[in-house]
Amino acid sequence: MVGCATEQNVSENESINKQREITRLCIECGLLLLQHGAESMLVEQLTTRVGIALGASQVDSAISSNSLVLTTIIDGRCLTSTRRIIDRGINMHVVTEVQHAVILVEHHLLDSKQLQKKLSLIKPLRYPRWLMVFMVALSCACFSTLNGGGWESALITFIASGCAMYIRQVLTSHQMNPLINFCMTAFVATSVSGLLLKIPYLAVTETISMAASVLLLVPGFPLINAVADMFKGHVNTGVARWTMASLLTLATCIGVVVAMTIWDLREWA
Repeated sequence: MVGCATEQNVSENESINKQREITRLCIECGLLLLQHGAESMLVEQLTTRVGIALGASQVDSAISSNSLVLTTIIDGRCLTSTRRIIDRGINMHVVTEVQHAVILVEHHLLDSKQLQKKLSLIKPLRYPRWLMVFMVALSCACFSTLNGGGWESALITFIASGCAMYIRQVLTSHQMNPLINFCMTAFVATSVSGLLLKIPYLAVTETISMAASVLLLVPGFPLINAVADMFKGHVNTGVARWTMASLLTLATCIGVVVAMTIWDLREWA
């Protein structure tokens, strides 16, 4: 009788440890997704899929703007874990890698230990700073041209948005508050483009360059995720993301207005 009881306890302990491991892997997947810009429904679906693939009978999650609560159910036993979400910036490479890992688990090509190793190796894909500055500046210059600006306007936009993007990356590397980051970046972009327009040779240039130079600060991805969350039932998270995107837009407007006031830039007005 004692031996049977001991074997039962050992088996139960192994089952609990296995459930803890499954819960930890599920919530790590969810954290990676939320920290890098995935929408809430995708997080909910992938955490459920990886949990069931690893042996859970049910996985439930509750997502808020800054935390993730996840519960796994195995043999009628519940285990809940809570983690705080720290924004790491939008990076679809991480989201794609997590999705790929989940698919491999579902096809039994990865077990729990291999999944843990794969998740630990997932790192955000970062392009060289000079390449980001060049491509963002080029895209803003193209926007200026598409909206009726000439080559002078495109050149001003290229210079102003390139300077602004460089400042934005420097501030981001120093973990500056996003609102302050956007405000200062908008100030730099408006200042550079506005002052260039004051050069006599460029005075007749179209003022679209001032508007195009701050295009890099449009929070398009957060707004898209906010709408997607609200349409798919995650209203609280959607409202929180919408509010943050609105605050970023407000910070951008403040930076533009401050620059126009300090340098007396009336061209855009």
